[in-house]
Amino acid sequence: MTTFALVHGGYHGAWCWEQLTPPLQQAGHGVVTMELPLEDSSATFDTYSDIVCAALDDCDDDVVLVGHSYAGNTIPLVAARRPLRHLVYLCAMIPDVGRSLAEQLADKPEMLNPAYERGLSTLDDQMCQRWTDRDIARDLFYYDCDEQTAQAALDRLRPQSVNPAMFPFSLIEHPRLPTTYVVCSDDRMLRPEWSVKAVRERLDAELIELPGGHSPMLSQPQVLADLLLGLA
Repeated sequence: MTTFALVHGGYHGAWCWEQLTPPLQQAGHGVVTMELPLEDSSATFDTYSDIVCAALDDCDDDVVLVGHSYAGNTIPLVAARRPLRHLVYLCAMIPDVGRSLAEQLADKPEMLNPAYERGLSTLDDQMCQRWTDRDIARDLFYYDCDEQTAQAALDRLRPQSVNPAMFPFSLIEHPRLPTTYVVCSDDRMLRPEWSVKAVRERLDAELIELPGGHSPMLSQPQVLADLLLGLA
């Protein structure tokens, strides 16, 4: 039995895997999710990796670790700390060794759709931002989800501290293990062109393209489950 460890991205929570979990479990595999301390202004990506590793304490080495979106900055840190079967970047950022995410965004503004900046609040006193424009959030995250799924997701979006983005990626190289990058061809948040280029420059990974937008675990959970089961 494989364990699928599912790591949510920025502004989200473990709830975003609710539709993906059943088909993985019905196929006879385990699923582990966790809540990352997004609102903690002292937390870093290394802090996030501590929490993921703790959630996997009772698991053997047969783990497929999946990181969505912002979690692409966390999952390689986990892979450097414990054995895994496979690493999966799902519409995910890919860290640049030795540099912070803030530096990357300054250098590579084409990474993200600039519309996201109009949908977010200014920083609060905890260094957090939250989504204030639901229409923009829906378009970027959930445009291809049905209305009920999209609205339920929007209701559960959380504040996100910018603190993790301020610190350089703490590894000297990306971990070497079987790795897959899943890019969605119509992703309106993390631009597919950037993802394809970054995979070629930074990872030794298989690139798999799915149709649809940034949140396939909500818009097409069975399709994503079948892809992940193929890795197990």
